[in-house]
Amino acid sequence: MTTRRKVLGALGGVALAAMAATGALAQEVTLKLHQFLPPQANVPKLVLDVWADNVEKDSGGRIKVDRYASMSLGGTPPQLMDQARDGVVDIVWTVVGYTPGRFPGTEVFELPFMMTNARAVSRAYWEMYEKHWKETDFKDVHILGTWVHGPGMIHTKDPVTAPGDLAGMKIRGGSNSVNLLLTELGATPVGMPVPAVSEGLSKGVIDGTTIPWEVTSSLKVPELVSNHTEFAGEALYVLTFVLAMNKPRYDSLPDDLKKVIDDNSGMEFSVFAGGTQADADGPARQIAVDLGNNIITVEGDNMQAWRDAAQPVYEQWIAEMDKRGIDGQALIDEARGLIAEYTPMYE
Repeated sequence: MTTRRKVLGALGGVALAAMAATGALAQEVTLKLHQFLPPQANVPKLVLDVWADNVEKDSGGRIKVDRYASMSLGGTPPQLMDQARDGVVDIVWTVVGYTPGRFPGTEVFELPFMMTNARAVSRAYWEMYEKHWKETDFKDVHILGTWVHGPGMIHTKDPVTAPGDLAGMKIRGGSNSVNLLLTELGATPVGMPVPAVSEGLSKGVIDGTTIPWEVTSSLKVPELVSNHTEFAGEALYVLTFVLAMNKPRYDSLPDDLKKVIDDNSGMEFSVFAGGTQADADGPARQIAVDLGNNIITVEGDNMQAWRDAAQPVYEQWIAEMDKRGIDGQALIDEARGLIAEYTPMYE
């Protein structure tokens, strides 16, 4: 009997070793990815699903990414960063500006007329994240990607051709910088997560919204308003995004799975994400064209009035950064320099 047990034990040990060698006992990880848009929206479909699918494939199936859309795991969009920090979920995609003032440095990219194209700005954003904010603003999470969307613009019930046309309007703004700009232009900024825009427009809570073209299709904005104001050259504004992971969860992964995550994250992914969002602008814009909506393009000499109106936003932002002990003007100069360097690469 003893001999039989020894033989069975030996055989069991051989089987275990064989299973380990073939990966049958390799560590398997399931990651929960939580975000605020419906699954058919452009970012979940064209960016987050691509990232998750690549991670699953490159891990040989050892990593599984469960995707949760539309805040289905609970909470509100401004709580997403805390959910990642606290380990409520493993990964979140969110708008940095949903928590105004918490990550002040990234606001430099949201200032009016900073943005040239999404790929160049997303690359500059990642570079400045690694240099300035990795160990400060974002020290409590592991950042996988940093990017911006395509050119931000204004969608309204009544036409907007000059800054004064916004006076008295209630406009949804997506960030602190956007809200400062709206105030300077005489509008009343209304804080509202993107998913609430459709209801806000249909019920008259807001008269318009600031979002890029690509978001308008999933929110049915061209059906709810008939005027769209876009800007030639540098964009009126953009929002900054992050794909953020719970730091202890990342640290707990074996080195080979960390490498899978790393290889699918970082600067190249950030450029891909920003560029993919911007590329989705065209088809969404076409919906408004097909509906016969009024598309106003501000360009040439007409741009100066908008730039003049935006100047106080820079002054206010620099003053706010100074109060925090941050050299806001230096960040502006650095961001502009990087954007100017990278823009020709992606034109």
